[in-house]
Amino acid sequence: MIRAVIFDMYETLVTLMTGPRCFSRDMAAIAGADTERFRAAWRATEDARMLGHMTFEAAVRQAMERSGCFTEAAFGRIIDLRRASREIRPERLHGEILPMLTALHDRGVKVGLITNCQSEEAEAIRESILWPHFDVPVLSCEAGVMKPDPAIFRLCLEQLRMSPRECLYVGDGGSHELEAAQALGMRAVQAAWYLTDDPIQPVGRLTAFPAADSPLAILDQLN
Repeated sequence: MIRAVIFDMYETLVTLMTGPRCFSRDMAAIAGADTERFRAAWRATEDARMLGHMTFEAAVRQAMERSGCFTEAAFGRIIDLRRASREIRPERLHGEILPMLTALHDRGVKVGLITNCQSEEAEAIRESILWPHFDVPVLSCEAGVMKPDPAIFRLCLEQLRMSPRECLYVGDGGSHELEAAQALGMRAVQAAWYLTDDPIQPVGRLTAFPAADSPLAILDQLN
């Protein structure tokens, strides 16, 4: 019997495909940088950002400097846009997300969160309408470990005080999270409700895992 559902955050509970966007190509455009040069410099900071070794602001500055395009004006515009792009607004939530989280709690099911995120994303998550729904939130930049490392899953399980077989993991499938959860003994389901054909989306539909096409369909996975 499932006693806890552990969710991914981005493209699972909230989508970043709507509203203002600020990915590496957008930052390069604001800075007037060569896109590929900037993206390479940005990717080089990924582990440090996700593990909490470098703030988002420090990573942007470093990527701009290494791309030869740093100006205070462009730096400020990027920081402001990035923060706006990570705000968890109602229009970025599928209409069934909050009812689904409420229904889980009503059934006595614990709700966990495991997300790879950086400093400005952690801040947005903590300030969001979703935050009170998490019994055990594990944010990579605070935990110092990131998916698909089994250690971040074990950390959540330990805090939930549950075995893998008592937990359902739900995510869009980025960062090989579904494979990692399944390898530990959890049932893994792909969150498919935000999937689109947008090339910037991290993953498409995965045939190796059952998929839920709406958040409330997760309730059918509890038995």
